Amino acid sequence: MLGLIRAGEGRGGGGGRDLRADVFRGVALWFIFIDHVPGNALGGYTLRNVALCDATEAFVLLAGYAAGLAYGAMFDRQGWLFASAALLRRVGTLYIAHIFLFVVFTAQVGYSVAALDSVAYLDELDLNAFGEQPYRALLEALLLRFQPAFLDILPLYIVLLLMLIPGLLLLNRPRLLIALAMVAYLAVRAADVNLPSWRGGGWFLNPLAWQALFFVGCAVGGSRRRMQPVPIPYSRAVMLLCVALVLAGAVLVVAWQRPEPLPFLPDWLASLLSGVDKSGLHPFRLLSVLALAYLLGHWVSRDAAWLRSLPAAPFLLMGQHGLPVFCAGIALSFMGRLALERSEGLSMQAAVNAGGLGAMVAIAAVGAWYRQRSGEGGRRRPADDGTALPAAAANGTMAR
Repeated sequence: MLGLIRAGEGRGGGGGRDLRADVFRGVALWFIFIDHVPGNALGGYTLRNVALCDATEAFVLLAGYAAGLAYGAMFDRQGWLFASAALLRRVGTLYIAHIFLFVVFTAQVGYSVAALDSVAYLDELDLNAFGEQPYRALLEALLLRFQPAFLDILPLYIVLLLMLIPGLLLLNRPRLLIALAMVAYLAVRAADVNLPSWRGGGWFLNPLAWQALFFVGCAVGGSRRRMQPVPIPYSRAVMLLCVALVLAGAVLVVAWQRPEPLPFLPDWLASLLSGVDKSGLHPFRLLSVLALAYLLGHWVSRDAAWLRSLPAAPFLLMGQHGLPVFCAGIALSFMGRLALERSEGLSMQAAVNAGGLGAMVAIAAVGAWYRQRSGEGGRRRPADDGTALPAAAANGTMAR
């Protein structure tokens, strides 16, 4: 396994891969699988239980970081036109993956509904429209205007990568890029603007708001690519502020999730927490993930030995092959749900979690083996942009 990982460490622009991003992305993929399985005992130990954000925010930030590294290097070497063409190619890959996943997931849920004689899955996963108007639903899915539960992250990525095409021109001015992204974010939230969806209400993950987090990642990745200081360099005061934000978020999440302290929360605080939306990336969620990223970015060295250790290897491998792992994780999570609905015992819990993690690691290993074999004979592969690592819209603390 470690040999397969080392084969891919040198790919990517700007000095190779950042293994920290791969490991944390792999952990987030595991959390996503866990969070998508109702009744999973491990669901109480994922990021959403201790922070005002979840794996979705982490993935978007890391994808922006990887895109800033890879496409920024491509922009420097071969110009804007070539880098834009590469982005459009990646968009095409993500679109095909989304449609494939949509068909597989819909068939999986539909078969389970018929076999178990239960329509609850259709309502819960927002697939009832497909049963009522299948042809219209299929058309709207192709247009990205129909996004059932757990199938909204790839459309988000598609739009974010399209936004990066003009954004490439600002990668060498990271502070300006962040400033423009934040101004657009505030304007979108103030005006309540969203992309249209088939049945109204806009996209669940509003790309016009989530672009702020993505472009922060792009700006940081672009700065590291050019070996320049990051837009927000190390500062003891900023570190202390981030620690305070993370701790405050943890206290609020624990208080919100536990029934005992709920009656003692002030009305204004309960109202504030209930309004922490995921669709428009509430400022609390944005600040929470940025604070976590700042702390981990300075506490975990790029050369940390544990990143190449055997315990980290499964997560590093999954993080390096996130697209197939994510797609498989969506299907596996629904299978895990069906299994736990038959039995919630310890043995079934262990089987679902060990089997799910093992299957995702195996899929990543196959991807690594194929990449290693296809790179033999002196053939060079394009830099791995990391944007093929989609985050599922994991059920956050205050998500859906």
